[in-house]
Amino acid sequence: MSIKTTLSSHFPALKSRDFFIFWVGQFFSLIGTWMQNTSQPILAYRISGRPFDLGLIGFAATLPMLLLALPGGVLVEHLDKRKTVILCQALMMLQAFTMAALALMGIIQIWHIVVLSFIFGTASAIEVTARQAMLIELVGKNALPNAIALQATIFNAARVLGPSLVTPFLLFIREGGEGWAFLANAISYLFIIVGLFFVQTRFKENKAPDTSPGENLLQEFKQGFRYILSTPSVGMIILMSAILGLTGFPFIQQIPVLAKDVLYQIGDTETIAAARTSYLYTAQGVGALIAALIISFFSSYSKKGLLMTIGQFTFIAALLGTAFSRQVEMTLLLVVVLGWGFVMQLANMITLIQLQVPNQLRGRVFSAFLWALQGAAPLGSLLIGWMTQNWNLPITIVICGSVCGIALLLIHMTTPLLRNLTI
Repeated sequence: MSIKTTLSSHFPALKSRDFFIFWVGQFFSLIGTWMQNTSQPILAYRISGRPFDLGLIGFAATLPMLLLALPGGVLVEHLDKRKTVILCQALMMLQAFTMAALALMGIIQIWHIVVLSFIFGTASAIEVTARQAMLIELVGKNALPNAIALQATIFNAARVLGPSLVTPFLLFIREGGEGWAFLANAISYLFIIVGLFFVQTRFKENKAPDTSPGENLLQEFKQGFRYILSTPSVGMIILMSAILGLTGFPFIQQIPVLAKDVLYQIGDTETIAAARTSYLYTAQGVGALIAALIISFFSSYSKKGLLMTIGQFTFIAALLGTAFSRQVEMTLLLVVVLGWGFVMQLANMITLIQLQVPNQLRGRVFSAFLWALQGAAPLGSLLIGWMTQNWNLPITIVICGSVCGIALLLIHMTTPLLRNLTI
């Protein structure tokens, strides 16, 4: 049996030539993205030393999702999704080149990072909806769970490789190391952009039907909202994503604070603190990659609701654990578990949303999910940044992690069908 046949038997999405091209190009691009995601907060915290600025940058990056996700979901259904992804990726490449230029010239300031983060978030708000809605057109409905799992795999493999590749830049290039990482990210976008020019969306039957002439965008939005309200399993997943986006996931933006302040060791230098930050991002990526590989190998496992629930409470437990750890090794282990829980819940939430929703509503409903998840993140970023600035990170984690855990527990107690969802 050939390698290709073996892979196809375990990963049915790879039977699609178009998905395979897109998947490989996206992998190289994501490595660059995680190089920038690791370098950017390190640079920002080195410039200002204020946790609130990390929250402000997170606010700027996620605010467009709050503003654009819902109308973007309706808009994407009227556009060619492949061309939309190409255009958005090109805009993100331009943003990365600008970041690189400013950093390498030594003139970058916090307000530059905030503005450019907003530009990136604007392109990403449209791109992620178009990309997720495009998947079913690349692989068909039967292979969609495996395609989502494979995407999660490369996303989280990049979360390991990206921070790891940043470390040499930070250790051996004392001035401008972050700028070279930004430049590497800008170049990496070429892989996915070029690949998309060779991709076709062949599964035409999975495209949403054209809107009737008398139906306007507002009516389409209301139709999607009515579906969410009338489908408890979808509506409650969207509610849980908002809770996580507000009180759970924004913690990731404070990893530089965790590395530099909470895990401070006598004799630390800026270089040592930056390297420790990179290790923490890598640890998170390792846990996420393990989860993604498990999901990919067992994509046919039907009890997605149970996996989602396990992932949620594992994430909360590991998050709370980091508030009490002062040992680097223990914190690294907790961050690995946190990364595992992050992906285990998120990938299964996405799969449950994608497979429950009718084709003609997928863009609208998925954009509502993103709006809840990442639209709540701007407020969460500012809240967690402000709390960390005025109190400290461990206290912030205990308060927000406890609120998040209690809220999720109440939802599962009142809606037991969520953990029993199957596909």
